This record gives sequence, C-alpha cells and structure tokens, in this order.
Amino acid sequence: MEDHVKLISGSANIELSRKIVEYLGMELCDVKTGRFSDGEISVRINENIRGKDVFIIQPTNPPGDNLLELLIIIDACFRASASRITAVIPYYGYARQDRKDQPRVPITAKLVANLIETAGVSRVLALELHAAQIQGFFDVQVDNLFATPVLLEYIKGKNFKDLTVVSPDVGGIKMGRAFSKRMDAKLAIADKRRAKADTSEIMNIIGDVDGSDIVILDDIISTAGTITQAAEALRAAGAKRIIAAATHPVFSGEALERIEKSCIEEVVVTNSIPFKDGKKCGKIKVLDVSPLLGEAIRRIHTEESISMLFV
Repeated sequence: MEDHVKLISGSANIELSRKIVEYLGMELCDVKTGRFSDGEISVRINENIRGKDVFIIQPTNPPGDNLLELLIIIDACFRASASRITAVIPYYGYARQDRKDQPRVPITAKLVANLIETAGVSRVLALELHAAQIQGFFDVQVDNLFATPVLLEYIKGKNFKDLTVVSPDVGGIKMGRAFSKRMDAKLAIADKRRAKADTSEIMNIIGDVDGSDIVILDDIISTAGTITQAAEALRAAGAKRIIAAATHPVFSGEALERIEKSCIEEVVVTNSIPFKDGKKCGKIKVLDVSPLLGEAIRRIHTEESISMLFV
C-alpha cells in the first residue's frame, strides 16, 4: 500500500489518525497546516501525490474550521492530481438537521454533502452517520461503518444479568434491535419528546425493564439530557445497573456534569472525536475505532469487500 496510498490527517483528531496509520504500518503524509495573519487556513502538501490513492482523515465536529479545513485539504489534493480522494470522516458534523421538519429551517446534512462533493472528493468513508438517508445526499460512494463491533466486545465483558438494550428514541430502534439481537438481550424504548434543539423530555418507558440491567444505546451524546433523563426513568421503573453507550462523544454544555451526577454507572464512547476532559467525569470509557477505520481504508484501496465491517 505504501507506494500507492497517501494518508493525510487534518488537525481535528490527529491522535486517531496516528493510530490508523500505525494499524496500517504506514506514516502520515507530510502536510503543513497553518494560518494567515487574519486567521484563514493555509494548507501545503509537501509530498508528491500525483496519481496516488489519497485518504484524508478529518472529523467535522465543532468548531466549523474543522469542516473548512477538510474542504481545503480536498481541494489541495484535487489540484495536486491525486487519482482518488477519499474523505474519512469519523464524525459527520451538522448531520442532526437532516430533514425539513419545521418551517424555514435548513437541511445542513445535505449542505455539507454538497460542499464536500464540490471540493473534489471521490468517495466518503463515515462512521455512524446520524441518519441512514445521509448516504443518499451524496452522488459519490459512501461507506457508513458502525461502531457496534467495538462497543459489543467491551459490553460483553461486563457480565450483565437479564440485559435490556434501551433506545432513547423511536429513531434508534433499528440500531437497538440489531444490538440486542447480538447480545441476546431484550429491547425497550424511552419515549422522548423534544421541545426544542438540545432539549428533550422522557415521557414513558416502552417495555419491561423491572429487574434488568440496562444499556442505553445511541449514536451521539451531546448535552446528555436524553440519556440522563432516560436513566432516571429506567431506575424508577425498576432497572438495576445502567450504562450508556454511544459512538460520538460530543459532550456539549453541561453534559459531563449531568453524567457525573446521574445514576448511570458508566458511559462508553469511541475516539471518533477527541475527548480530553476525563478528569471532569470519571464515568467515561473511551474505546478505539482506529482498527475498524484502518481496515476499511485497506479494503477500499485493495478493492476488497468491506461488507463484513457493516455490522
């Protein structure tokens, strides 16, 4: 691979990028990312990438400069005559506005897809898109991996008794059903009402959780309001041990304080987004997804099937 592939990292999650190249036995391409005096992002690729299969690793979590940096690196690779440019996006930001569900609101998930395509990308490799239909917002190939194998391996080692997997909303039922099937567990739903962005209220628990150990499963934890409210409702319904598992640790606002004060025993997330506030909350467990992404990159380059990774 080393003669034909170039792996480029943006600055959003350099630690994950280093772990991916370590898995592949390669090195990151020499790229200088800086700033002009007015704050504009500058990028220079210091290696020849003409005719190379280029993979750009960059999540688009806040701040917005992470997205802009991805677009600029794609453009630099396009103008340097790379043969194929794959954007490896461990976290696809602006995905939560994926439909026009109110008057006069944008569909930012589609807008970002348009921007990435216009920059010159050939393919996208994503991890746990917030909504499956986002794949259809692109006119290039999109591979949407799931962190389920990584989360499953860890949770299986927790020795739960009479386990129930809980989806925090109706939209996560498909994900919860697949997870519960592989864990040989029951499935329940926390009926959620969202009055406004980042604010939700748990109304009812659908399913029997009395006496069960619980895994609350979601793709993103942002303010942690949903999972902490769900945990309280589950405890009131008779649940015993409660942990939460999610792919993307956005952790905005008072998320860590809410988790620390909650009845949740542990919150399991991945390193799709950098998490450096472990001292603020001792309940967070971060799992590594670099082997999953690294294997997908290898298989994409060698034109092997990656269907075994879609589990």
